[in-house]
Amino acid sequence: MSWTVLQTKLGAQGYVASDDLAVALQLALSLGRPLLLEGAAGVGKTEVARTLSAVMDTRLIRLQCYEELDAAQAIYEWNYQRQLLTIRAAAEGGETGKAVEDRIFSKDFLLERPLLAAITQEVAPVLLIDEIDRADEEFEAYLLEILSDYQVSIPELGTVKATTRPIVILTSNGTRDLSDALRRRCLYTYVEYPDRAILKARYPEVEARLGGQIVGFVQKLREEELEKTPSVAEMLDFAAALMGLGIADLTSEPSVFQSTLTTLLKTQSDQAQVTPEVAGRIAGKAA
Repeated sequence: MSWTVLQTKLGAQGYVASDDLAVALQLALSLGRPLLLEGAAGVGKTEVARTLSAVMDTRLIRLQCYEELDAAQAIYEWNYQRQLLTIRAAAEGGETGKAVEDRIFSKDFLLERPLLAAITQEVAPVLLIDEIDRADEEFEAYLLEILSDYQVSIPELGTVKATTRPIVILTSNGTRDLSDALRRRCLYTYVEYPDRAILKARYPEVEARLGGQIVGFVQKLREEELEKTPSVAEMLDFAAALMGLGIADLTSEPSVFQSTLTTLLKTQSDQAQVTPEVAGRIAGKAA
């Protein structure tokens, strides 16, 4: 599949991919390499993996990273409650020893977490490792081992080798530096806000002048010192609100326009900061 065909298929699923992103995805597919996507929160990095799984008609498996994420939570765990119940039942029946141990440490008692599940699918899934920058360096080491060999060592069962190699997408909001080893393992692209292209794709009926004002206003608003920067999804909500209220120019009805900012400003402090005067100034620059 060429990158242009992939780009078209992503567009058919509602995701507007830049040329750089489409090429990076095509290379990740053809080379079998993980792809690291960096960019601000809300630019649509997670949606890339969701849309790619739809294009490839395969399962999406997501690992949401967070502080103190460990291998047990990401790779596998034993079903301890079921194991205890089985041990008690076996003891009541007079059964003990290695037979019970072999039974409770079989695959029937294994809980697959995302990384193990991703390498045991019959059809290669899309594995989304979301916000890898929120996990710590120790987890990165676990991850590198799996991405290098596509196998998992389980002491009680042995080595589980990949049935298929998943299509791996990692995302990062840039909250901490990732290791050089992880970056070397991955292809890389930086995802920008696809404001103008996605607005045109989602709302082709919006007038060109208003569309330019919407994009300009949101981009200028992101330059303010806000607690939460407006995402692409929130920009689309903003556009829908403006069109629903019949606003054709951001500077025409200041009071009504100000009320639509609830779609963009999602904290009390941000709403207090972007006063009608500030909103009017930004709208004037966007007009």
